[in-house]
Amino acid sequence: MVRKKYIYKSDCKFFRGDIPCTPHKKFGVLCADCNYYIPQENIILIIKLGAIGDVIRTTPLLFRIFEEHPKSAVWWLTHFPEVVPSLVDKVLPFNLESIILLQQTEFAKVINLDKDNYACALAKSLKAKEKFGFTLSEGKPAPVNQYSFHKFLTGIFDPVNQENTKSYLQEIFEIVGWEYRGEEYILEVDNSERWNLPNDGKPIVGLNTGCGGRWVSRLWPDHCWGELVKLLQEHNYFPLLLGGKAEDDKNKRLSETTGAYYPGTYDLKKFISLVNQCDLVVTAVTMALHIAIGLKKKVVLFNNIFNRHEFELFGRGVIIEPERPCRCFFSPRCNNTEYFCMDYIFPSKVFEEIKILLPNTKY
Repeated sequence: MVRKKYIYKSDCKFFRGDIPCTPHKKFGVLCADCNYYIPQENIILIIKLGAIGDVIRTTPLLFRIFEEHPKSAVWWLTHFPEVVPSLVDKVLPFNLESIILLQQTEFAKVINLDKDNYACALAKSLKAKEKFGFTLSEGKPAPVNQYSFHKFLTGIFDPVNQENTKSYLQEIFEIVGWEYRGEEYILEVDNSERWNLPNDGKPIVGLNTGCGGRWVSRLWPDHCWGELVKLLQEHNYFPLLLGGKAEDDKNKRLSETTGAYYPGTYDLKKFISLVNQCDLVVTAVTMALHIAIGLKKKVVLFNNIFNRHEFELFGRGVIIEPERPCRCFFSPRCNNTEYFCMDYIFPSKVFEEIKILLPNTKY
């Protein structure tokens, strides 16, 4: 009996080696006569571990990578694979198995955008024709080259950060030696989720009331959220309380005292789907901010401790800062004993900005 001879093309972008490729499973094609064959020239690795919002706002790089390197495979190492776009060829968690694989792979480019010690150490250990971003030098994070120098300095010297006029996106494109051209976030939504929000046709304003347990210097007081809810209700908007487990008790109290709708907490994919129901989102600098931007929602952003130039809202939002200056630049906790600056973002001001961005024609 003669065994049929099979050939395989390991240089194909779809070839896996451990399991059948997608075109074979979907269409039954074999390598010998496959119309889906795309010769892969090389591999480009992005290292962006976290946080979730930072992973989302790194996705605009993919547009330029695929434009400049259409035949390259793109891999991404991260703590949050759930928000990495499906067009990335391989998404890897940061664990021992991934490190072993990466250290035995040759890359055309390694782009490490994390100044995390472990990320920098890994980037230094990898084989690549070109490296961008950050590496390890004498046991400490360091810029790979001159392209990374500006972003490195803004992270270690407050005066440099405060004087910076470049957005985060401009900075990360600059790290790779490219000019930023307005590329937007890429964020995918699970459309299988179905929501029956009782808004009766009213514009939905998502109120993301928290900012995580660490950065309490960014928190807007609860009474301000309550006053904003009242203004929205009086003018025929539908306030929708948003948050995670850290905000659950707060949102339950706000819902009980104001009547604002609070659907509860959800996993990340379902939370993204919930934010997608909103017409506008009011938020501090949090994961929800970058989710809203990725979903192309209108945004009212509270900012106090960061450089406002960092944020790109793509013409769909406004940044509101306290009317008294913040004295706690880049500090997780407020150390100003004279006043808390977030008390000086007034609900009436926030509501006026909401009306400009999201006029309610039914009122």
